Amino acid sequence: MKKNVTKILAMAMAATMMVGCSSEKPQETTADNQKTSANIAENTTDGKVTKEAVKENTDVAAEGAYTIGIGQFAEHGSLDNCREGFLKGLAEEGIIEGQNLTILYENAQTDGGTSSQIMANFLAKDVDMICAIATPIAQSAYSATRDAKIPVIYTAVTDPVLAELAGADGTPVGEITGTSDKLPVEEQLEMIRTLLPDAKTIGILYSTSEINSASTIEEYKAAAPRYGFEIVESGISGTADIPLAADNLLEKVDCLNNLTDNTVVSVLPMILDKAAKKNIPVFGSEIEQVKIGCLATMGLDYVSLGAQTGRMAAQVLKGEKKASEMKFEVITEASFYGNTKVAENLGLTIPKELSDAAVELFDEIITE
Repeated sequence: MKKNVTKILAMAMAATMMVGCSSEKPQETTADNQKTSANIAENTTDGKVTKEAVKENTDVAAEGAYTIGIGQFAEHGSLDNCREGFLKGLAEEGIIEGQNLTILYENAQTDGGTSSQIMANFLAKDVDMICAIATPIAQSAYSATRDAKIPVIYTAVTDPVLAELAGADGTPVGEITGTSDKLPVEEQLEMIRTLLPDAKTIGILYSTSEINSASTIEEYKAAAPRYGFEIVESGISGTADIPLAADNLLEKVDCLNNLTDNTVVSVLPMILDKAAKKNIPVFGSEIEQVKIGCLATMGLDYVSLGAQTGRMAAQVLKGEKKASEMKFEVITEASFYGNTKVAENLGLTIPKELSDAAVELFDEIITE
């Protein structure tokens, strides 16, 4: 990358000066720079640095050269876990923050305009890669980088095809790829039926501006009748609409089912409080939602999702593949997580068939 070339040439020039001006006292350098300078000096003839000197020392000189801008659409547990996993996946491939990686992190707080500003900021800072966490900001990243050709790696994008980030066969639309958090709709409905054998209606709140939620709603509406459910949906345009929409929805349904809708998840504690007062169960879409008060989920491990994304990013940074050569990837294994304290508060018992298969059961409600 262009930054690496600049750093390598700078070190090469420094080495040339050391060879050509041996009477001067050399300045102190870091251990890595000393190693680079010494090796380059060995390949210097009559004060001129050879191409072989630069080529042979690329790996040393490139240390610390990676800068990734991480743009996150909202601040909540699942997306935070994606970010944590992303750094973990990079570290597994030898790209470690504070050693050979600089991270610039910004959060859009569910605002589309802020998402665009974040991407403009990353471009101005000439990052080597952008990691976009969640669908809306991934779309902003693609729009911003289409001409700049900076690679984008996304995660927690439910439907990359519908979001126009990939073709129907999974092929990227440009230098952009990543991982999908497509929800296991059938498994979730089966789980709800097991926990609530008499329930008939499931309420779902979602943001009309998040295309990831729109596609998932359609899946739920198509599958629900097979499990004896009717989906009652309520679309909102922003967080200010959620209190009234939640109140209205809770009057019509036997339970709520939460998606990975970033706008809704950002105020989930408020929704959980309203539902608890009416003794109505709320089902989550991932582990963090169960920790804070959802009854259960057949959900994804977002740390694992992020780690998978980090490993993909490492391939691009190392030059092993271009983002445009990598189809997006999907985690297909859903796992059961339950909260026995929430069940107790609702007067329910988690059936043995589910508890025995649980990856984790929580016996408290974690509040911040």
